[in-house]
Amino acid sequence: MEFSTNSTFMYLLAAGVIVFVLAQSAFFLIRAMKRGREIGISKATLKKTVVSTAVFTVAPAVSILIGIVTLSKFLGIPLPWIRMSVIGAITYELPAATSTANALGLSLSDLITDPKVFSAITWVMTLGILPSIILPPILMKKIQGGMLKIKNKDEKWGDMFLTAMFLGMISAFLGMVFADIRSGLAGFIPVFVLLVSAALMGIVGLLIKKFKWAWLETYALAISMVGAMIFAVLITPVLS
Repeated sequence: MEFSTNSTFMYLLAAGVIVFVLAQSAFFLIRAMKRGREIGISKATLKKTVVSTAVFTVAPAVSILIGIVTLSKFLGIPLPWIRMSVIGAITYELPAATSTANALGLSLSDLITDPKVFSAITWVMTLGILPSIILPPILMKKIQGGMLKIKNKDEKWGDMFLTAMFLGMISAFLGMVFADIRSGLAGFIPVFVLLVSAALMGIVGLLIKKFKWAWLETYALAISMVGAMIFAVLITPVLS
């Protein structure tokens, strides 16, 4: 049987995962609604909360859709659909797939047809994310306690520590941005895209601060990602 990343089996597997995620969401929604009524929250308030929350999930959903489209170019549709529906973080999925392909000496510009390569990328994605599933219940209480202890001693130092941790996490992905800058102007495309994305995020931040548009905070990431991707589509044919 010829291997295909878009086989019927993969679609059935994806459908099963999606149904499970939806069922889990429905289960906790019903439980939350029931508990809300038990503690005296009005039905109108609960309905308003559900509707407003559903509206604010549109932006994260756009980001997830972008991730699926990006990964489907070389992994097919079912696997990215499964991964992004459960994890929803292209900032992890794409580097994991790219690093695996680079280790195998392959390019991710075309759809994968080798089952061994597909299997290797899938395993790296799966095993690489396991620590974030296993370690938080074990270490989160101690980590939070230590961070609160630092912040209680010196609030400014605590804020600086959190910022440093965040920047350290972001810097882990900068290698992908600057990897090809020696190859000429085309190698700077990721850098230009990064700068445009940062500029869009800055503009959104200014709008939020100046006009008090707190609702825009939810859409900031999606606006930054979509804008940067549009810019990448426009600039790549020009510089390549």
